[in-house]
Amino acid sequence: MKKNLKFIVIFLSAIFIRLIPFRAPNLEPIMASIMPIGKSYSKIFSFSFGFLSIVLFDVITLKIGVWTLITAIIYGLLGLGASYYFKNRNGWRSYAKYAFWGTIFYDALTGLTIGPLFFGQSFMVSLVGQIPFTLIHLLGNVSFAIILSPVIERWLVKESVRVIKVENRVLVS
Repeated sequence: MKKNLKFIVIFLSAIFIRLIPFRAPNLEPIMASIMPIGKSYSKIFSFSFGFLSIVLFDVITLKIGVWTLITAIIYGLLGLGASYYFKNRNGWRSYAKYAFWGTIFYDALTGLTIGPLFFGQSFMVSLVGQIPFTLIHLLGNVSFAIILSPVIERWLVKESVRVIKVENRVLVS
């Protein structure tokens, strides 16, 4: 029950932060949250976190479009990928690497396809416009991955590890 409550708190926090007005575009904690979720929860929870983060935000802001489905599926896949990637990996470096490559994957698939395929934008215009956008996205995601992801992970596993002292010995259960 507590684990589900923590999932909901992290999910709603990520949505709330995205709703803050006048913040830089793509400076948000979804990637930083999805990685420890992928490590601590099932694959369906990880996919759902990414997918529903995008869908709910677009519903709340009344900006639903074809991009909603595409970006939601890709963020869902990043959540699913996190489940596999973090199975045997730990530490801020692993979070930073996944955030870097996950951001490149996400921005390449969304930023270089949606404009040309659905809005008649040329590929070159999309590419040139995507570069500064991706740099900001990378800066935010990697920074949050280094700082926020380990904190979220510790909070998620905090109650599953208990230290018991018995006559000068430490037992971990």
